[in-house]
Amino acid sequence: MNIEGFSPVIVRFNLVFLLLFSVLTPVQGQYQVIGPLRPVVASPGNDVILPCHVEPTFNTVDLTVEWSKPDLRPDPNDRLGRVDYVHLYRDNREVLDMKIPSYIGRTTLSADGMTQGNVALKITNVTAADEGRYKCFIPKLKGRTRSSIVHLTVAKSGTTETPLRSDNLQTPDPAEGTDVNDSLSRWNGLIPLLVFCVLLIAGVGVGGCLYMALKCRK
Repeated sequence: MNIEGFSPVIVRFNLVFLLLFSVLTPVQGQYQVIGPLRPVVASPGNDVILPCHVEPTFNTVDLTVEWSKPDLRPDPNDRLGRVDYVHLYRDNREVLDMKIPSYIGRTTLSADGMTQGNVALKITNVTAADEGRYKCFIPKLKGRTRSSIVHLTVAKSGTTETPLRSDNLQTPDPAEGTDVNDSLSRWNGLIPLLVFCVLLIAGVGVGGCLYMALKCRK
């Protein structure tokens, strides 16, 4: 029996595993929005920065960035039930007509920082009314976590405390239903690669057995 006649079998194995590799390999660009687990503490009259960044590093200049207070209820007199933003960045500029009046002229995003995925919000002249939860949301980010919650505490005495960049710590929006345990999420991302490796080893073994069987029959 001629072994060359069975070469298409091995070719088919190669094609199958190439297809499995393209399907099962984790998709690149699984970005996530990350904020600090600890509350940010500020004193009245001081400036404060609410940390928030995208990982892996990604240029967010051309994306929409929404900073809001999720606990804020809409105005009952507004028929549309709209909730204004603390800071809304869209089309490469700040949108002012949907901004909470008390934050006008007091919030900024760093243009240079956004090129590196840093969407931290700076609030100047903090007041007691600023205390609460803030939601950083990037609606068009292609990733598994598009938002994060940052807690701001306004203390009557003491110094302003902004947590340092906290890698692998995130406070995603509970409404998104994301897994807070980042290590578990990373293992989930490795599962397709492990499956591919097992299938590849199995395919190589089957191909080797076929080759040896055909060689013995020759």
